[in-house]
Amino acid sequence: MARVTDAVNTWLGKRLAWLILAAVVVSAVNATVRKVFDTSSNSWLELQWVLFSMVFLLCSPWTLLANEHIRIDIVNNMLPKRLRDSIDVIGHAFFLLPLAFIMTVTGIPFFLRSYEIGEQSGNAGGLPQWPSKSLIMIGFVMLLFQGVSELIKRIAVMRDLIPDPHASQKSSLETEAEEMISAMEIEKH
Repeated sequence: MARVTDAVNTWLGKRLAWLILAAVVVSAVNATVRKVFDTSSNSWLELQWVLFSMVFLLCSPWTLLANEHIRIDIVNNMLPKRLRDSIDVIGHAFFLLPLAFIMTVTGIPFFLRSYEIGEQSGNAGGLPQWPSKSLIMIGFVMLLFQGVSELIKRIAVMRDLIPDPHASQKSSLETEAEEMISAMEIEKH
């Protein structure tokens, strides 16, 4: 189950992350049209929000899988590995999974009501609302499965059943420091 979930979320995340570029292009075109032609479109404005929402909600499981979710790296890296693993297990079991479950359970009727009535934007010329409301349901279902996958793997790592998939991963702080040092060395030459 964990392998399938990881594979699906990696495949989707890598493809959907490109929607950030689409959101930037739509945003730039919207701004240009508004400034140059003194006109705008609510549907195009809402489209950029939907594109960003798709990336945020549908790529969050991939972010969790890649161990790039938000945490305080400076504090986290000073803790012993066993404690970090325990914090991950507790965080996933008691915070992430219940939140993802609640958002899934409440997101389904939220989407279904919108779909049944064919809900439209309150803005003139805006987009239908039910597709964007479906993103909440879909994104949290995917996050729920990825959270279960991460919990399974973290417990297996703590029991020495599998190697830690993130053991060789550098923290974002280490990566950023290395990039700054490289940039400084390039400037010297």
